Amino acid sequence: MDNVFASTHPLVHHKLSRLRDKETKPKKFRELVREISALLAYEATADLATTPVTIQTPLAETPGQDLKEKIGLVPILRSGLGMVEGIWSLMPSAEVWHIGLYRDEQTLKPVAYYNRLPVAPTVSVCLILDPMLATGGSAVATVDILKHWGVAKIKFIGLIAAPEGIQRLHEAHPDVPIYLASIDEGLNENAYILPGLGDAGDRQFGT
Repeated sequence: MDNVFASTHPLVHHKLSRLRDKETKPKKFRELVREISALLAYEATADLATTPVTIQTPLAETPGQDLKEKIGLVPILRSGLGMVEGIWSLMPSAEVWHIGLYRDEQTLKPVAYYNRLPVAPTVSVCLILDPMLATGGSAVATVDILKHWGVAKIKFIGLIAAPEGIQRLHEAHPDVPIYLASIDEGLNENAYILPGLGDAGDRQFGT
């Protein structure tokens, strides 16, 4: 798939190894999530449109660039919350819109429980943030919501993904690029990613 990008950056791989370690405590886990998210966002935003501007330095005028597109960060509650801060540090003017979805453990289908998007979109680019792309159900549902909202450009940023989740998101929304730290082996009988890193929400919030 030409729109799936698994990072090859050594820092991402190093930090992901620490993230996977079952001995990593919640405080360090949250720090690693923030750091990896920022590195992935750097890669995911390489094609953002800019507008030429003229800057006055202390010595002379010089050409520069301002971001042209307005960015929205859309963390899927609750585990996506931990990814916001790292990306926000790179683009502090980005808006943050929360979408709450959970996976029904019987049907494995996403259930929406929170959505406070305004009537009309206020951003031109949305970055969906979710550490785990497992079955792909929540990601597909979130893209459905954002497209219905009227967002022109959508990207997915996750830490790890199963091939099953990538396939499902790609089949439903082939126009949405997927940026990841790692593509893992697959899903177990309970639809959890292997080797994975456990429950990203529980490990972040110590629950």
